[in-house]
Amino acid sequence: MAQHSFSIGQSVELVPGRLDGNMPRGTYTVQRLLPNDGADREYRVRSQRDGHERVVRESQLRSGPKTLFG
Repeated sequence: MAQHSFSIGQSVELVPGRLDGNMPRGTYTVQRLLPNDGADREYRVRSQRDGHERVVRESQLRSGPKTLFG
């Protein structure tokens, strides 16, 4: 099973693809690493703008700005 590339508490940039609907871009914080048998690992992330949480695939994420803890 492949390892997750991002860790809990890390800031990431959500970059949805054109087929991902109305998913808002922006900076999110990783809340949880989700178990996944597929090649594209999944995360639960929280928007730093409005606090909404969502489940996203690793292919939708990029490294975000550095934090005090990262």
